[in-house]
Amino acid sequence: MKSLLAALLLACALAPTFANAEAAADAKTRIAAARVDYERGRKAIDRMDWKGAISALESAAQHDPQDPEFQNLLGFSHRNAGNMELAFKHYERALELNPYHRSTHEYLGRAYLMVDKPEKALEHLKFLERNCPRGCRELELLKKAIDEYPWPSQPRMSRSY
Repeated sequence: MKSLLAALLLACALAPTFANAEAAADAKTRIAAARVDYERGRKAIDRMDWKGAISALESAAQHDPQDPEFQNLLGFSHRNAGNMELAFKHYERALELNPYHRSTHEYLGRAYLMVDKPEKALEHLKFLERNCPRGCRELELLKKAIDEYPWPSQPRMSRSY
C-alpha cells in the first residue's frame, strides 16, 4: 500500500513536468510552422504575389499571433493589393504588439499618404525621428515618400518637418 501511495505521489509530482514539456514542444512546432509560412510569404512579396503573400502570412499569424512582423507584412501586402481597410487593421495590430516597430511606422505613414492623410504620415515620421536619432532606413524612406507627396498648397521642397 505504501509503495502504491509513493508511486501515485511521484506521478502527481511529475505530471506538471510532462505537461510543461508537451506545451513547450507544441510551441516549438507552432513557431517552426510560422517561420515556414513567413518565408513563403516573403517569397510571394518578392514576386509581388499579394494574394499568395496574404495567404502565407495569415497562416504564419495563426501559428504565432504575437509576432508583429507578420501583422506588418500582412498590412504591407493588403496595401499593395489595394485593400486599405485591412492594411490599416494589420498595421494597427502590429503596433499593438510592438509600438516601436519601425517598419510598421514607415509603412503606415505611406498608407496614410495613399489615402490623402499626409498629416497622419507626418506623425509617423516624427515618431521615427524621435526613435532613430542617428537615422534609420525607415526614417529615410518615409521622409522621401513625404517629400514626393503632392502637397496641395505648398511646394514640395519647402516642406518642413
